[in-house]
Amino acid sequence: MEKTLNRFLGEERIGVLMRRYSIPCIISLLVGALYNIVDQIFIANASYLGSYGNAANTVIFPLTVIALAIAVMIGDGCCAFVSLSLGMGKADSAKKSVGNAVVMTVAASLALSALYLIFSDQIVTMFGGTVNEETFRYAKEYFFYITLGVPFYMFGQAMNPVIRADGSPRFAMATTLAGAILNMILDPLFIFGFGWGMMGAAVATVAGQVVTAAFAVWYLIHMKQVRPERADFRIEGKVARRVLVLGATSFMSQISLVAAMAAINNMIRKYGAMDPVFGQAQYAQIPMAVVGIVMKFFQIVISIVVGMAAGCIPIVGFNMGAGLKDRVRELFTKLLLAEAAVGAVALCIVELLPLQLIGIFGAANESSFYTEFAVRAFRTYLCMIIFACVNKATFIFLQSIGKAAESTALSMIREIVFGVGFALILPVFFGLDGVLYSMPVSDLLTFVIAAVLILRTYRELSAGESWMAMTREPAVHADIQETARVRA
Repeated sequence: MEKTLNRFLGEERIGVLMRRYSIPCIISLLVGALYNIVDQIFIANASYLGSYGNAANTVIFPLTVIALAIAVMIGDGCCAFVSLSLGMGKADSAKKSVGNAVVMTVAASLALSALYLIFSDQIVTMFGGTVNEETFRYAKEYFFYITLGVPFYMFGQAMNPVIRADGSPRFAMATTLAGAILNMILDPLFIFGFGWGMMGAAVATVAGQVVTAAFAVWYLIHMKQVRPERADFRIEGKVARRVLVLGATSFMSQISLVAAMAAINNMIRKYGAMDPVFGQAQYAQIPMAVVGIVMKFFQIVISIVVGMAAGCIPIVGFNMGAGLKDRVRELFTKLLLAEAAVGAVALCIVELLPLQLIGIFGAANESSFYTEFAVRAFRTYLCMIIFACVNKATFIFLQSIGKAAESTALSMIREIVFGVGFALILPVFFGLDGVLYSMPVSDLLTFVIAAVLILRTYRELSAGESWMAMTREPAVHADIQETARVRA
């Protein structure tokens, strides 16, 4: 099995590999994104919840991203570790990383759930939940039940890339798809049929997450390529650190997004209160609800973008480990072109069809102020989405070739320096519109920096420079040198 998979990753055409690994990953991430999006669609179309429920969902969304950030740090880091290890013929290291990843995920998920339950009021307030009393009440209700499902959610998300690294991208897709389908069935039943409101949306989501986690547990018991044994589940400092380092970019790209969303939510609350329309109590929740919807569409696009790039991690990792840099360079070129194409399609949609997009989220039940602000938000907030797509692909590709420092730094600059910075500064000059300007300005400036790193990476992949010189990671150097010695 190992020999067949290795030959496939090292010899099959790059386009074929990208389709085989990226499409299931894209579907998995899209389905994962649909958990929150489907909740919001049904909430928005329930007349007894409306924009208040929408705003509450927007408040809680960053808190689910925190759980996702920890999960993907462990899962993507383990995926990269497994792929690199298999490329160098080190099956024992791959098994140890999977065992450590399982233990770290369970421990982290239980700790985060406890933290959320203990400090729920303070956390909801921190993320803008006090925009008005009704929004705060709905946010608290939704948050409580979502928190109960955090361990299942994190386990399913963390194991998904591990399953892909084991050579089963379709099964990884199916596990997420099964949970999402259940969520979509239960949402209308609980919200409209039983009248459970925010609790119903949350319980439907958690039920789906439990199913996904159950499938992941089953697969871990029946892994094909990497089969961890009892001893592999003991935490080993060196292995755990390598997994976390390799997954640091995934973590930072998600957690820094949380910081940006927290800043945006609070600026919306502050400057919305100064707006002549949205300063009125009956309309106060509209800007937060709308921006949350725009972010959900952006999440769909980014799920496709990240799915393309993350699906290629096993391919890149194996070929880098085997020293096949020409194949890695070819993959990088095709990946960047594909990501730019996705961004171009998304740009056409947001600029030409904003009314149709907002209509999906219950605009018919809202005032004209809701629709007008939504159209402006879509067209302004996402006008540089092509650059956003290329930036995300660059973050992940750099991570997959071992350039964790560059990848993490670029992600931090985008989300913290630019994302948070401009969200705090621009509203001072442009009011509520300044919040909308913060996204395109951040993406444009980040692309300028990313372009420099892209060109440098091309030069390194084209030159005779060794991977050891490119990565500058001593632990990786030792692995490569040992592999070369064994092969010699």
